[in-house]
Amino acid sequence: MDWIKTINNAIGYMEEHLCDRITLSDIAKSVDLSAFHFQRAFTLLTGMTPVEYLRKRRLSLAGADLSGSNEKVIDIALKYGYDSPESFTKAFSRFHGYTPMQVKKGSPIQFMNRYTVKITIQGGEMMEYKIEKWEAMDLLVHAKEFHVETSEQEIPKFWDEYYANEDYRKIPGYLGVCAQQKSDDDTFRYGIGCRACDVEGIPDGFELIHLPEYEWAVFTCRGPMPDAIQSMWERVYKEWLPVADYELIPDYDIENYLPGDSSSKDYVSEIRIPVRRNDSVR
Repeated sequence: MDWIKTINNAIGYMEEHLCDRITLSDIAKSVDLSAFHFQRAFTLLTGMTPVEYLRKRRLSLAGADLSGSNEKVIDIALKYGYDSPESFTKAFSRFHGYTPMQVKKGSPIQFMNRYTVKITIQGGEMMEYKIEKWEAMDLLVHAKEFHVETSEQEIPKFWDEYYANEDYRKIPGYLGVCAQQKSDDDTFRYGIGCRACDVEGIPDGFELIHLPEYEWAVFTCRGPMPDAIQSMWERVYKEWLPVADYELIPDYDIENYLPGDSSSKDYVSEIRIPVRRNDSVR
């Protein structure tokens, strides 16, 4: 998959539907990705979520429409998806620094142009990774559903809850497993656990996840959590996937938290993503 082209195509879809009520799932389907995977890729490549992009572009255009015009505020509010002048005025004022009526009378506006994602060549920091084949295996995890737009805040709380539960702590929780398969909604399943062969049976509150045989791209993260692993995810999408001889398989990805002090500058963790060789780049 050409990641840069895919994200730019998604931006094109959003631009064509700025005056329509589209969802995250609608945008993801337009480029044949799951909502989860599209949200992650878009956010890492642009620095904002798709919802933030839509909001800022709509408010930018609303400001341009109102600036020095005779159009009614209610008409512009409805045009860009706001149900009432009050909600529109609140969002508009927060973005532009002035109310719609002040802008109509000549106050300046903020404007965010359409984004175009490109590859940029930056400094020579090495990325430590390897391609490793795993045979099919089962993982044992405590899992729940997360919404793509709130998962970044909710998953750390999920880890805290896991270690606060005495029964769960009996199961070694060194893997964070994310199910990124295609779905028709804005949720995905995330689990904490270990390889099933590490323990006997399936304790209450846990379930088995079957991983097919895959080749995995394994990225080594060095430094304190969560900054080190978050930084590596960004580099995987910005630096590795756009130019790699491999493409990501949208199934499961794994964060492997190795033994050690996770707050240390020398702490080592891993990101594992299933991949296949991309013959189109050879």
